[in-house]
Amino acid sequence: MFCLANPLEQFQLVPLIPLRSGRIDISFTNSGLFMVWGMAVFFLVVYLSTLNGGGTIVPNRWQILVEGIYTTVMDFVMSNIGPLGTRYFPFVFSIFTFILAMNLIGMVPYSFTVTSHLIVTLALSTMVFLVEHILWYVCMVSKL
Repeated sequence: MFCLANPLEQFQLVPLIPLRSGRIDISFTNSGLFMVWGMAVFFLVVYLSTLNGGGTIVPNRWQILVEGIYTTVMDFVMSNIGPLGTRYFPFVFSIFTFILAMNLIGMVPYSFTVTSHLIVTLALSTMVFLVEHILWYVCMVSKL
């Protein structure tokens, strides 16, 4: 039986495939495993929803789930950014689904909560900051 000695053990990074090069450690950890697993589950749900050639007129359960997520994010983008925000939709949708999948996995007892680590939050916020500034610069240059 699986037993934790203390409640904080579930947040420890455990290297599954150790990869070291001098002082640099790029090991594949349980955090990476749960990220890959979470995204694989989401892609499986999308695949199941489009199994019949891109969906059907009468949607199945999987298609209703994916369309609900899509509509939620599209409404969020349209209400906060406006019609010009559709260029940001793929980026916002991918970040939303990543955070949603990781938080849902974290709700399962004895699983690993990826979003509880500061480095994941820092990486996501840095990515949003850089993408926003790059897109702003590209839009300003294209107007000239």
